[in-house]
Amino acid sequence: MKAAEQELVARCAGGFEDVLARELRALGMRRVRPLNGSVVFFGTQRDAYRACLWSRVATRVQLVLGRVAAKDADELYQSVAAFPWERHVRDGATIAIRAHGTSETLRNTQFTALKVKDALCDRLREVRGVRPDVDAKQPGFLLQVGLRGDRATLSLDLTGESLHRRGYRQEGVQSEAPLKETLAASVLLAAGWDELAADGGMLVDPMCGSGTFAIEGAMIAAGVAPGLLRERWGFEGWVRHDAQVWNELLVEAYDEQAEPRARVRIVAGDIDADVVELARANAERAGVSDLVSLHVDDACNLARHVRGAHGMHGLLVENPPYGMRLLSQAELPAVHAALSAAVDAVPKGWRASIITPDLGIDTALGRVPQEVIACHNGPIEAWVRRYDLSAKPQECTVTTFAGKQVGVRVADAGSGQFASRLRKMAKERARWARGEGVTCYRLYDADLPDYPVSVDVYAGAAEDEGKTFAVVEERPRPRAVDVQRAGRHFADAVALTAATLDVPIENVVQKPWATDALYLRMKDADSVAAWATVSEAGCLFKSDLSGTVGKSLPLDLRLIRELTAEHSRGARFANLFAAGNAATVLVASAGAKSTVTIDASKERIAWVNETLRLNGLAGAQNTLVCSDVRAWLAREMRTKRRYDLVLCSPPERLQAHGESKAWDLEKDLSGLLAQLEAVLAPDGTVVLVLPAHSELPRCGFAAEDVSERVVPHDFERSRNHVRCYLLMRSNRSA
Repeated sequence: MKAAEQELVARCAGGFEDVLARELRALGMRRVRPLNGSVVFFGTQRDAYRACLWSRVATRVQLVLGRVAAKDADELYQSVAAFPWERHVRDGATIAIRAHGTSETLRNTQFTALKVKDALCDRLREVRGVRPDVDAKQPGFLLQVGLRGDRATLSLDLTGESLHRRGYRQEGVQSEAPLKETLAASVLLAAGWDELAADGGMLVDPMCGSGTFAIEGAMIAAGVAPGLLRERWGFEGWVRHDAQVWNELLVEAYDEQAEPRARVRIVAGDIDADVVELARANAERAGVSDLVSLHVDDACNLARHVRGAHGMHGLLVENPPYGMRLLSQAELPAVHAALSAAVDAVPKGWRASIITPDLGIDTALGRVPQEVIACHNGPIEAWVRRYDLSAKPQECTVTTFAGKQVGVRVADAGSGQFASRLRKMAKERARWARGEGVTCYRLYDADLPDYPVSVDVYAGAAEDEGKTFAVVEERPRPRAVDVQRAGRHFADAVALTAATLDVPIENVVQKPWATDALYLRMKDADSVAAWATVSEAGCLFKSDLSGTVGKSLPLDLRLIRELTAEHSRGARFANLFAAGNAATVLVASAGAKSTVTIDASKERIAWVNETLRLNGLAGAQNTLVCSDVRAWLAREMRTKRRYDLVLCSPPERLQAHGESKAWDLEKDLSGLLAQLEAVLAPDGTVVLVLPAHSELPRCGFAAEDVSERVVPHDFERSRNHVRCYLLMRSNRSA
């Protein structure tokens, strides 16, 4: 291979294939072709080593050894066993096999890897008389098997460990959720930092964490080969490894590193002193500490650290913390404010590049990115957003509910129409709410096509007296909708809602459409919850405004709760399923003889219990049961207990949990109604609440459709009203 060119494949983070291709061409590689998540190229053995040592973007470099027939497991085994592995696997080297891809006959990658391992080992035992040992963690020879159709590509992984492991991080002592070095370098090169550095530019990272951007930027500026600190390589277990060629490349790299440093300024800081110390130690191990100026400070104070930057070309780069990893949603506005202040602090004409899954960044900066690169930051779907900072941030002048004019940063200058509509509706709904004694209501319901969101307002009560909370929720997006544009409109709506209603931004709960709702994908459910104490009909509710089922006050069901309470005096009441949980409190307060609330979730049952206590209604007469509803009804049928009033709000589907059975409304509603008929007192009433598109099946009840009567005034524009029926025994009229 020294003289001949062979096929090589460099892997990279998705979205950066073109960046990697440019880098490989600059390194002298030939026939470079970007694919999905990789770049194919051709070169000599020296070229392959050079790519391993110098590529900042590639995560792995693989040498294609050959392609073999693999229509089924037997053919794959025979093909691999016939391959001359003795020419590639060094005697005594440990091995590992990793497979990816499937076919009609080979559907399990672990099975494919096992078949290849057996064939390779059997071949070497036949030739050498001994099988190689397997080391899954640090093999001397790592074989990658790519399956496609009825062919398998066999590739030697020349890098061994991923190339993001540069060697300057100390394992186990890094900051939470550190950025991978290869991804950081990809972001920097995509933003043109190599050109800026060559011109003596400036790099700034005001939320640096353990310093990855700053260190990678310094290594680019100083011409430091990213692989110099690595101690292990995948080619060391290869028979044809040429130590002389490798050592020549190392000497060349050290010689380049010894050249005079580029005249650049790299400034990085973080509010956390501990992570700044980590960054300092990492920079020292990387050999670039003389190029990186580190400080401990809030990003909003960046201006004091970039004095003298005017007249320089520069790049602000950032991997800000966001809800899924490090923060709760309530803390994000502070991050947005700090990041916005940092961007404002750098000179006009600079560039900014921010990696985040948070589409609200555009609104916070008042800018639309000139380029968006979809990528993954670890397992998290994210975007690299590149901004040209030549123009001023966009602002929308808003007249608040109190009549004051304020400027609000927005990503879309046309968002002012949303603010005008919101203010108009706020005035009308506020008058209506005062007249009706309603303190929690909807004031905007997707009135404008470009702003398909709802805005709900909650007046605080008890310990939250005097506070106002708002919930902005986005409607489901059609597939054809531009995600970036829709995300900007949603974030603009959030900012304008806070300003128009004079609500602190931290009191605005954001519920973007789930396809890109980072807040709803957080692992810790408690960090998503947004609690506020509110009131309805004289009762207090500590409600989760983020909309957790069964632990909130659904505003569209307000009149259903009132209707249920009207029938409750002296009644034995049963509340089935979580959607009606809040009704238990109103019914108990209205003078029900007894209540029982049944839900399969311990957390939701606990919420009802705490809400009853909050209103002084806890007691033996108000029972809580954590159970599958159908199982509970079956037990009540056997004991012949009867109820005068039942509120039943079944969901469309419910996953099986514990001893519960999976629930499907279409299949199971008829059986549920038969159970309700068995437990209902002779003069009893069932308030049945169904999803908007559902139909009441034939049953033994006389039914009155009261759906129109239970639509609140503030939900008249909604197109998804629930269906509500009063069910009574057929021998009794409504």
